[in-house]
Amino acid sequence: MTDAPRGPRPTDPLLALRPWDAPEVTSWGRLPMNAVDRRSGALPLDGDWRFQLLPTPDAPVGGSWSTIHVPGVWTMQGTDDLPQYLNVRMPFPEFPPHSPAANPTGVYERAVDVPADWAGRRVVLQVGAAESVLLVHVDGRPVGVSKDSHLAAEFDLTGLVRAGERAVVRLTVVKWSDASHIEDQDQWWHGGITRSVLLYATDPLHLSDVTVRASFDGSLRVDCQVRDAGGALPEGWYVSGELEGRPLGQDTEFDRFNREDDRVSDFLGEARIRTTVEDVRTWNAETPELYDLTVRLHRADGTVSDTSRHRIGFRDVEIAGRDLLVNGERVFVRGVNRHDFHPLTGRTVSYDDMRADLVTLKRFGFNAIRTSHYPGDPSLYDLADELGLYVVDEADIESHDHAHEIADDPRYLNAFVDRLSRMVLRDKNHPSVIVWSLGNESDYGANHDAAAGWVRRHDPTRPVQYEGAAKLDWAATGDATDIACPMYASLEECVAHALSGRQTKPLIWCEYSHAMGNSNGTLADHWAAIESTPGLQGGFIWEFWDHGILQRVNDGRPVGRGGVGLYDNGVAAPGHRWAYGGDFGEALHDGAFIADGVVLPDRTPKPVMYEHREIAAPVRIECFRHEGIVLGNHQHFRGLAWLAGEWELSLADGRTLTAPAELPDLRPGETAAVPLPFDLPEDGGEAWLTLRVTTARDEPWAPRGTVVCVPQVRLREAAPQTPAIVRNRSVKVDDDGLLVHPLLTAAPTLSLWRAPTDNDELGGMAARWRGWGLDVLVRKVAHIRQTSGRVTVRAEYACEAGVVRHVQVLTAVEGGIHVEESAELPDELDDVARVGSVFETVAGLDLMEWYGQGPWESYPDRGFGAPVGHHAVPVDELFTPYLRPQESGGRHGVRHFTLSARDATDLAVALDEPRQVCVTRYRAADLTAVAHHDELVPGAGCVVHIDAAHRGLGTASCGPDTFASYRVPPGVHRWSWTLRAL
Repeated sequence: MTDAPRGPRPTDPLLALRPWDAPEVTSWGRLPMNAVDRRSGALPLDGDWRFQLLPTPDAPVGGSWSTIHVPGVWTMQGTDDLPQYLNVRMPFPEFPPHSPAANPTGVYERAVDVPADWAGRRVVLQVGAAESVLLVHVDGRPVGVSKDSHLAAEFDLTGLVRAGERAVVRLTVVKWSDASHIEDQDQWWHGGITRSVLLYATDPLHLSDVTVRASFDGSLRVDCQVRDAGGALPEGWYVSGELEGRPLGQDTEFDRFNREDDRVSDFLGEARIRTTVEDVRTWNAETPELYDLTVRLHRADGTVSDTSRHRIGFRDVEIAGRDLLVNGERVFVRGVNRHDFHPLTGRTVSYDDMRADLVTLKRFGFNAIRTSHYPGDPSLYDLADELGLYVVDEADIESHDHAHEIADDPRYLNAFVDRLSRMVLRDKNHPSVIVWSLGNESDYGANHDAAAGWVRRHDPTRPVQYEGAAKLDWAATGDATDIACPMYASLEECVAHALSGRQTKPLIWCEYSHAMGNSNGTLADHWAAIESTPGLQGGFIWEFWDHGILQRVNDGRPVGRGGVGLYDNGVAAPGHRWAYGGDFGEALHDGAFIADGVVLPDRTPKPVMYEHREIAAPVRIECFRHEGIVLGNHQHFRGLAWLAGEWELSLADGRTLTAPAELPDLRPGETAAVPLPFDLPEDGGEAWLTLRVTTARDEPWAPRGTVVCVPQVRLREAAPQTPAIVRNRSVKVDDDGLLVHPLLTAAPTLSLWRAPTDNDELGGMAARWRGWGLDVLVRKVAHIRQTSGRVTVRAEYACEAGVVRHVQVLTAVEGGIHVEESAELPDELDDVARVGSVFETVAGLDLMEWYGQGPWESYPDRGFGAPVGHHAVPVDELFTPYLRPQESGGRHGVRHFTLSARDATDLAVALDEPRQVCVTRYRAADLTAVAHHDELVPGAGCVVHIDAAHRGLGTASCGPDTFASYRVPPGVHRWSWTLRAL
């Protein structure tokens, strides 16, 4: 048999259906979804396929063929159809259910040698996922159609291929369709085959589905459906089970049914196994205990015709009043939203990538993911089962741009039910899946009620959620959601609802704390309220990844699969950059709104990850008493035996003392006092005690010694210090009253501006600051007074909102200069970015050492995860490379710091009280002026900000701004610092 390309016949029924324009066609020739895993023993078809990209689905196949890798989107593999990012708007103007005439269509072909030992067997093709319409042909003959871009489609090829011979498989993928209108998620638009393709064979008598229900009390029920592709089921068939290598039989209740199914031409058999497991090991996210279950289908003579293997977990999920319970316990949901994403392959994510995603989340204290906004690859759920993560499994339904019309449109009714039911049928046996989600941002209508009704009837063991159903009234009952799952609702609103007496269901944010750029302010405040307010149970941060695509600067195209090694620690290699919306020449786009994750595009953790790690700490220091330290176990199911600890005492004079820590034997929720591990020195200086907690043994997600958390408590406050004034030494200033110092290239001046964060820009604050002229303040000297050893400079900074009066008092002190400052802001400047000093240093000062919060970046409303201590970081590593350049690199609560050069030149700064400090190579104007990091030119010296007050970050790019307590008010601000050259 030749492997030459073959086109569809002129009367091809698949083309006649025109499924890209037919909302009533959700599939044709596609097999029902099931939970039988066929990956073992299958023939993988991943690799290079012949490929053509046509302008429309009606265009003829012809001309030359190129090569493309499967799985993989064509938008990342050298075609002229490039990625496009839009959040709400569709990329074409047609209204539902119509698609555009210009409709990129990928044609994939490859020859397949069907194994000779498959003779007499049933042969099935599985296409893991394709965007957005899939048409299948074999040897030019039509096989079937599938929609739903994020679930597998299976087709029976038994009558079309022969064992031992070669067949040509053609997969045609149409990019746009009526289905695109309900796949309008906030992500890059791609086209192609995004998950693995395989061919597998079964006996004609085969398991068509297996449903496992394993409960917390050890009860196990396995429901099997059986079919025979040859017609009627044979007599005498039976099913057996095996758990952890032990047969299920002697104490097992076995029911067998055999009935004709009038809806299909063959027969459906059913069998049920029931048993109870004694001393069962239960599954939860902290101790994800799994059992190996094997189900075998036998013919009458005892031979095995089919086998299905599962890893199952015994656990229960229920809602009791306003609490979501796992195994009877009210659990906090510390979640994140996760898209399928990779900076080199777009929507295609390997098993290793998925594992790395979930391992990263576990290491930073997350215990839940929401599969926003579509089902993940089957391996994702296997990994969540194994590693221990709760999953909100979300159907591939989002009609953001046309939500109101589609929610009640009967033309989309079948699509809603089909997508949800197929997801449930595939993922129902995973213990990690604790909630079914009807989709996202699709308004609320009859189509949602129909889908919710199906899943509630089919699987009453899990709750259903949908944000749109409860949007108007979180306390409503009888709707399509069992959980109030608001999106970016303010903490104040949520707490008020929980205290109102009206709450009827758990409140768990489906999205909160938008992680765009330098963000996630007030996260610790949110969790302090969640943990202290009955009725609030957590939520899902938006989102895991910054979706930056690695792009070549010279030609503006995606680098693709060959880009491994062209990035490190979040920074793209020279000649490359992280692309966001608009970088591929698309006219319609939503810019950097795609860069809103807690990790950078190469999975480098952003500083917020360390914040979350401490918020989720399993063991915490509750308080310090004179007799010792009180520790608490804040887990739901697990003791502390899996953890090890070490005490660290940080003293203001630079000393750090360590001692081993023996963690007490605490059950969840218990506390215990332990002795203070050190005798506190009597020198009166500030002292902080830190408990460095690590894994005591290897965990599936972390090797022994991995840091789990670093809770901290202050043992003693700082004693006030006054620098010794030197009366007979002068302070040098120029004619404008600016300090002259050999280590400074730009003297300290007043700063009220920061390079706007994404939250500042999208939240409207940056526009106000520009309107006030804070980015272009004009300094005018009002008065300079010099006395012995002291200079007083009074200056005025003019802006559109009035005049800011600034006073500097420069005093010679032992070894340096003491600077006292005040700034009086008029009432009109009621919310500025910062109030403080900015200066620049000579080149060569490349290391920063400080006593304060660190070592990672921190800000006033995002500093819970940065412990106070002695830290040292190269200046070039202080800056966080958020995708769009912006305010970055700040350290909160700094008491003193030193900038050092290799020649032993040091510039030391001591602060009057803990302050916000930022040291980078960039001026705020540099960061504001560019759109990408490859456009930045770092300075040779350091740009240093010392702030009396710095505005919090909030999450106003999508969600609430920072709290009023973290904003910078008008009035008089005072601060002082001492500069020394060592």
